[in-house]
Amino acid sequence: MFSNKGFIKENIAVGFMLFALFLGAGNIIFPPLLGQQAGEQFFISIIGFLITGVGLPLIAIIAVAKNGGDLQILSNRVHPVFGVVFTSIVYLSIGPLFAIPRTGAVSYSIGVETFLTDAQAASWIPLFITTVIFFGITLYLAFNPTKLVDRIGKILTPALLIVILILAAKAFITPMGEFGESQGNYISNAFSESFIQGYLTMDVLGALVFGIVIIQALQARGIFEVKKQIKISIFAGIVAALGLSFVYISLAYIGATSPDATGYFPEGGQIIAASAKVLYGDFGSIVLSAVIILACLTTSVGLLSANATFFARLFPKLSYQTYLIIFTVFSFAISNVGLQKLISLSLPVLMMIYPIAIVLMIVSLIADRFDHARIIYILPLIVATIIGVNDGLKTAKIVIEPLENMLSYLPLHEQTIGWLIPSIIATIIGIMIALIKKK
Repeated sequence: MFSNKGFIKENIAVGFMLFALFLGAGNIIFPPLLGQQAGEQFFISIIGFLITGVGLPLIAIIAVAKNGGDLQILSNRVHPVFGVVFTSIVYLSIGPLFAIPRTGAVSYSIGVETFLTDAQAASWIPLFITTVIFFGITLYLAFNPTKLVDRIGKILTPALLIVILILAAKAFITPMGEFGESQGNYISNAFSESFIQGYLTMDVLGALVFGIVIIQALQARGIFEVKKQIKISIFAGIVAALGLSFVYISLAYIGATSPDATGYFPEGGQIIAASAKVLYGDFGSIVLSAVIILACLTTSVGLLSANATFFARLFPKLSYQTYLIIFTVFSFAISNVGLQKLISLSLPVLMMIYPIAIVLMIVSLIADRFDHARIIYILPLIVATIIGVNDGLKTAKIVIEPLENMLSYLPLHEQTIGWLIPSIIATIIGIMIALIKKK
């Protein structure tokens, strides 16, 4: 399928573009924290993390590609109303409400704030200036989506890979120390804990959103044949998955070998910042800043373009360019509330959405063999929604006692993936009902 050299050379830039769009703030922050906390459980933990941080996003790319690169078409398999509501929530969550503002806030907190004095960092002015510049560049790059492949795939991604390689090479050649002791939940539940950390990167939601960017880029190159679009999307997904795997393993390894040299930190950004300084001194801080800013910028461009495209189609009274400006200004304003507040606000919503997204994309691949019978979607999604909403409310410290008591008996409930087994059972029941109706 991928043996043709011309095919590979022609579409490698699309894969680089997708990789760059994935690699954002959370992708840089979470792996070092996982590595440091996993310690001796590094290998089993990285497997769990790669399943949800790489494997599931690749499946999402395939699922969306088979539905024209459009999350709404995929969601409409459940019901048209669900298609509009769920797709809008996903786009807004991974767009101007949380993810896009986070890219600006993280660019400042790790890429700029580390070079400021305490007095300077206490002022609102540096954050304001940084986000003005950051979102100005984002708007420029996103304004013409037909240039995304050239600007992101051919320019920013190679630069991003170079700075990551510089940091990772030193860590592998001259490790800072041995793996530290496992911490917290990694002592006895390393796999399930890393599984959860993987989906906190939001890569699955990103994969669902980026599908439309890929199709748009392919159409700009004159590729309109559906089968060819699917083939290229899968190829791009594999390229992105390989790139993400390298980055995650490298950053997690840095975190795992860092305790002797840096001590333990509660945040991944602090771990990677301290490690960069140990590995390369002041130059390490400059390298880290370049990694963070480039990663955040590429992610921000992709999310902004995807959101503007979606809402311009859903509510066409405003143009694509108008939505770009609105979302950019909104994201700029939200980013200035600070990184910690953004994370605390987004986590409960993420806990609600993620189970629904995972179930939807996996069921869509199964339901393809049963003519996409609606019952196959509805039953597992009802289960995933109920349990996911409960987990999200608990994260926001809102506990519905009767519901929580009932769900507490589910397998993996304590690991916040209690939706998994019930959703599988509901899917099987849905298939059985679909087969009975067909006969």
